[in-house]
Amino acid sequence: MLAKEAGIDPKMLELLVCPLTKGRLEYDGERQELVSRKAKLAYPIRDGVPILLGSEARAIED
Repeated sequence: MLAKEAGIDPKMLELLVCPLTKGRLEYDGERQELVSRKAKLAYPIRDGVPILLGSEARAIED
């Protein structure tokens, strides 16, 4: 699913970075998350709003 289809502005997605690593985030439309591969964390998107808090992030595996 494209970011635009999920209500996520693609330009906003280009500007957002992981709050821990300052690295790029990838959009996972199936899970409605922004994924930081470097930090191995997935941040939820709720009602179209990315929640970029470490306490809300889910640990992921490679």
